[in-house]
Amino acid sequence: MMLRALRFAIVGTGGIAKSYEAAFAGFNRARLVAACDINLAASVAFAERVGATPYVSFEEMAATEQLDAVIICTPPCSHEAIAVYFLNRGIAVLCEKPLTISVPSAKRILAAARSSGSLFTMASKFRYVADVRRAREMAHSGEIGDIVLIENAFTSRVDMSKRWNSDAKLSGGGVLIDNGTHAVDILRYFLGALTDVQIFEAKRIQGLAVEDTVRLFVRSASGVIGTTDLSWSIDK
Repeated sequence: MMLRALRFAIVGTGGIAKSYEAAFAGFNRARLVAACDINLAASVAFAERVGATPYVSFEEMAATEQLDAVIICTPPCSHEAIAVYFLNRGIAVLCEKPLTISVPSAKRILAAARSSGSLFTMASKFRYVADVRRAREMAHSGEIGDIVLIENAFTSRVDMSKRWNSDAKLSGGGVLIDNGTHAVDILRYFLGALTDVQIFEAKRIQGLAVEDTVRLFVRSASGVIGTTDLSWSIDK
């Protein structure tokens, strides 16, 4: 028996949504059937490219479409409201990073996922990058010995002055919540649970209201020490 294609919708049709547009192209096990953006022109343009129905209201989209899953690509300040809305209706959610803008907000999303039984995950791509997976295999197999110290860096010069990522009301913070989401996930992928965390941050270069440069120190449950450098203002 041939299984039907899963019906996905996307909320937020900005830059990151283009990655999903490309991912769904030629993939016959799932398809984008609806697209939602508060900017009608953006919603229509995206929907036309993927053969979906455009919406400006995610509530209307949920009421109209028979959806299996939704992808959230809006700024983090809106993630909780959208995620909880769909989870409570039994619709699986894939949410772009960062998950949301505060710990209490994250706990409310997780509570909705648990109480509804709906699938929920945050988009963390680096666990699926071939080089990262191979490095972890080498470390965990003992091929290169035991892990004693681990470090990674997400640093590059990017003008963030006019991007929503540097507006704390929309993003929840600066480079720590933005790139740090990926960096910490890599550390946990290699080391497992982290028991100690210390952070030093600075607003040094771009005159932003949020931090543009961070050094993060961690210790894992197994005793491994790790560091991560994050910056929108320096290369490394």
